[in-house]
Amino acid sequence: MAEVSGRSFLPEAFPGYSSDIGGQIGLLWELIKAPLIVPLLNLAVYICLAMSVMVFVERLYMGIVIILVKLFWKKPEKRYKWEPMNDDLEMGSETFPKVLVQIPMFNEKEVYKISIGAACNLAWPSDRLVIQVLDDSTDLLVKDMVERECIRWASKGINIRYQIRESRGGYKAGALKEGLTHDYVKECEYVVIFDADFRPEPDFLRRAVPFLIHNPDIALVQARWRFVNADECLLTRMQEMSLDYHFTVEQEVGSATHAFFGFNGTGGIWRIAAINDAGGWKDRTTVEDMDLAVRAGLKGWKFLYLGDLQVKSELPSTFKAFRFQQHRWSCGPANLFRKMVMEIAMNKKVTLYKKFYVIYSFFIVRKLVAHMFTFFFYCVVLPLAILVPEVEVPKWGSIYLPCIITALNSVGTPRSFYLLFYWVLFENVMSFHRTKATFIGLLEAKRVNEWVVTEKLGDTLKNKSDNKVPAKKRSISKLLGDRIQVHELGFAAFLFICACYDFLYGKNKYFIYLFLQVVTFTITGLGYVGTIVPSS
Repeated sequence: MAEVSGRSFLPEAFPGYSSDIGGQIGLLWELIKAPLIVPLLNLAVYICLAMSVMVFVERLYMGIVIILVKLFWKKPEKRYKWEPMNDDLEMGSETFPKVLVQIPMFNEKEVYKISIGAACNLAWPSDRLVIQVLDDSTDLLVKDMVERECIRWASKGINIRYQIRESRGGYKAGALKEGLTHDYVKECEYVVIFDADFRPEPDFLRRAVPFLIHNPDIALVQARWRFVNADECLLTRMQEMSLDYHFTVEQEVGSATHAFFGFNGTGGIWRIAAINDAGGWKDRTTVEDMDLAVRAGLKGWKFLYLGDLQVKSELPSTFKAFRFQQHRWSCGPANLFRKMVMEIAMNKKVTLYKKFYVIYSFFIVRKLVAHMFTFFFYCVVLPLAILVPEVEVPKWGSIYLPCIITALNSVGTPRSFYLLFYWVLFENVMSFHRTKATFIGLLEAKRVNEWVVTEKLGDTLKNKSDNKVPAKKRSISKLLGDRIQVHELGFAAFLFICACYDFLYGKNKYFIYLFLQVVTFTITGLGYVGTIVPSS
C-alpha cells in the first residue's frame, strides 16, 4: 500500500505525485475544482442572480408606484377625512382628545433635555396632554438629572410624570407596556412616542391627531424623520441616504397602496384601542415596533404615513453605535418573520394580496434577501468567480442590474448623488454585519435578543471642543480593541488577493471595483469611520 508522508497531501503512488507541497496543493485543487468547486460556485451564482432579480423587481415596482403617487394620488388630507383643530372659546379644551406622550429613556445624559423640552412645548391644551418620561437609566446621576428636569417643567404647569421601573425587563417594549397601565392613562385616547433624541415641532399633534379623530379605522400616523447631524461626517451622510429612501419610497408606497408599513418605533402616534386590540407591546424580538405594526395590520387596522410631517432626530455618528443599531434592525425583523410567517399566512382578516405583500415584499425581499444578496454576491461569490475562470457571471447580473438598483436607491437624497458610488461600497461592507445578524435572527441563535441602546452624542463634541478637556491616556491594547475590526480587515485581504489575480490574469476588469472595495473594507477595519469621540 502506498505510503503517505507526514508532509504530503497525496499518496506517493498517486498519478502526478510530487514531493513539492505547493505542487501537491495545485494538483489537489485541479482534482476537486471540476467535479466540486465549479458546480457549487455556479449554483451560488444562479442563486445570487435570482436574488438580484427579486431586488430589482421590488425596486422597480417601488419606483413606478412612487411616481404614480406623486403625480396622481391625492394628498392625505384629501384621501382621508381631516379637519383642523381649532380652539373653541365656548367649549374650551373639551374639543381636544386627551393625548399621552411617552418618552422612553436609558442613560440619555446628552439629549434628555431636548426631547422633554420639545414634548412640553407641543401646541396642545395642557389639561389634555400627559407627558410620561419612562426612565430605565442605570446611572443614578442621570436619573437624578432627568427627574429634576421633569420637576422643573411640572413647576410651569405641565402635566409631566416621571416613571421608573424596578427592573429593565423587556427593554423599550417593557417600558412602553408598563407606561400604559397607569390609572391616569385610561382617559387618554392616543399615545405618541418620541425617543430621547427626537424633537417634534409644536404643531405635531394638531397636524396628526385629526386623521385619527375623523378616521376610526386608522391605528397609526407615522411622521418622517429628519436628521440634525446628517452633515457631521461621512457615516451620517451614508445613513441619511439609506433612511431617506426608506421614508421617501418604502413608507410612502406602503401607506398609499396597502395602508400598511412598519412602525418606526418613534415619531408616530397610535390609537390606544388599536394597541390593545393587537395584543399590546411584546418583547419577544428586538423590533417591538414592527411586531406591533404587523399584528395590528393583521387585525385590519390601517396606517397612514405623512411625509410632510417631519420630526428632527439624531443619527448615530460613531461606528460602534451604528453597528449595534444595524444588528438590532437586521436581526429583529428576521426573528419576527420566523415567529409570525405562519400566523400571517393563515390570517383571514386581510386579503390574500396584502398577505403576499407583507410576507414577500416587506419581509423576504427587504428584510432578508436584500442583505444576503449584497454580501454574498459582491463580497464572496463574484470575487471567488474571478479565481475560477470556468465560472462565468453574466454582465447583466454583475453590472447592469446593480447599476439600475443603485440609481433607484438614490431618489431619496438627491443632494448626495455624488456620494452614490462610495455609498454602495460602504453598504457592501455593512452587508456583512446585516447578513450575520439576519442569520442569527432566522436561526434564533446567540445574540438574537441583544439590545444595546443607540448612543447619542447631542452636543458632546461641541462641549468637549469648547472646554478643551485633556484626553486621558489609554493603553494601546484598549485603543486597538475599540478601533480595529478584524473581520473587515480579513475581507480586505481576501478581496485584495482576488483583485490582484484579476489584474494579472482576468479579462473582465473587476479589479477596479475590487480594489476600491478593499480600500473601503480597510478604512472600516482600521476604525476610521464616523466620529471619533475623545476621552475626557
